[in-house]
Amino acid sequence: MITKKIINPDRVRKINGGFSFIPHRFLSDGFLSILTREEILLYMFLILASDRYGLSYYSYDAICSFIHLHLDQYIEARDGLIRKDLIDFDGTVFQVLDLPGKPVASTKPYAINRLIQQIAKGI
Repeated sequence: MITKKIINPDRVRKINGGFSFIPHRFLSDGFLSILTREEILLYMFLILASDRYGLSYYSYDAICSFIHLHLDQYIEARDGLIRKDLIDFDGTVFQVLDLPGKPVASTKPYAINRLIQQIAKGI
């Protein structure tokens, strides 16, 4: 085991105001390795932008501007994160979800997932 020591004691991170986190499982359980670069960018942005419940409501043009994605890249990344069960999106608000038990490699298109969810809510 490696013994760790603080390298720069004057710059130890502290929680001031807002706070975002990424569970260690995101790396150790393989979630990071299944994402594209664009999905990683969008996921990290949504984590940083979200409140304590994982909610954020930045528009696609603001997001694309912040993380330098074209609209088609944004849509593909958003839909990929939804298929991988990492975020949800209602058309206006994003929610970063609690990590599922294991990485999800869903092949169902986004529209079918949304339709299934809407049908299930109506039952």
